Amino acid sequence: MTHLIGRRPVGVHLGRDRTARRRHNHRSDRYAACVTAQIGDQPTDAELDAAVRILKLLADPTRLRIVWALLHGEHSVNDLADHVGARPPAVSQHLAKLRAADLVRVRRDGNRLFYAARNEHIERLASEAFLHADHLVAGGRHHHTDAKTA
Repeated sequence: MTHLIGRRPVGVHLGRDRTARRRHNHRSDRYAACVTAQIGDQPTDAELDAAVRILKLLADPTRLRIVWALLHGEHSVNDLADHVGARPPAVSQHLAKLRAADLVRVRRDGNRLFYAARNEHIERLASEAFLHADHLVAGGRHHHTDAKTA
C-alpha cells in the first residue's frame, strides 16, 4: 500500500501488525506510521560505498568535464585536454582514476589510446546530473512546453 506524505511516496507495511494498521488509520498519528515505511530493496553497504566513491570521483570539475566529453564519443588524451582546457598529463591522471573506478574504457589504435564512457550507466548518471544542473540554473523553463489552446 503506497501513500503520499507531503510529496514523497511512502510504502507503508501494514501486514498483520494491527498496531501499525491502527496508527495508519488514525489521522493524528499519520506520521507515526512512517516508522514502518518500506522503501524497497535497501542498498548493501558495499553498493553504498561504491556509489559514494563514484559520486566523489565525479565531483571534480575536470573529471566531470572529461566524462561530459566522453558522452559524445571516444577521445584521445590530447583531444580531451583540448576539450577540458587542461594539460595532457593532468587529463591522463584523471583518466587513470576514472579507469580504476571502471567508469571509462580504453581502446588502443597503434600507439594512441582512445577513451570512452564505460557503459550506459555512467552515461545516464552524468547526463542526469547535467540535466538537473541545467534545470536548476535555467529554472526549469526548458522542461515545460507552452500549453496548447483549443
